[in-house]
Amino acid sequence: MNKKVILISACLIGDNCRYDGKNKAMPDLDRYTRNHELIPVCPEVEGGLRVPRPRAWIKSGTGGDVLDGKTIVIDENGLDITSNFMVGAKYALEIALANNVKVAILKSRSPSCGKGNVYNASDLVNGNGVTAELLIRNGIEVITV
Repeated sequence: MNKKVILISACLIGDNCRYDGKNKAMPDLDRYTRNHELIPVCPEVEGGLRVPRPRAWIKSGTGGDVLDGKTIVIDENGLDITSNFMVGAKYALEIALANNVKVAILKSRSPSCGKGNVYNASDLVNGNGVTAELLIRNGIEVITV
C-alpha cells in the first residue's frame, strides 16, 4: 500500500521552530496521520529566519497580497522580512511538488501557514498566510490546526 504524503508544519510535530522557540505539537497527531508519510517543514526557518526570532505579521492585506507584490511581511522591529517568507514558501512548494503532496496540514493563524485567518499587525484578518496561499494556488489542499 502506498502511503499518502502530507506536508506538515514542523511545529505541529514538536519541532521547536516557532518564533518564540517553542512548538505547537498536536498530542493526537497520529490519529489523523496514521498510515501517511509526513514531510515536516517550517517555511520561516527554511527562509533563513532564526529561532527564536521577533514576531512577524503581514503589514496589510494577506499572504496573497504578499505573493502579488502588494504588501510586505515585517517583524516586530519593523524589519522587512518578505524575502524570507517568499523563499520559505517557495521551498515548501518545491518539496510538496517533488513528493506529489496533495494535502498540507499547517499551523493556523500564522503569517506563513495560516488558512482562513492570519495576523495582520495586531489584528486577525480573513485570508491566508504566504505559504498556505502559494500551496493553494498550486492545487494543494491546505488544512490548518
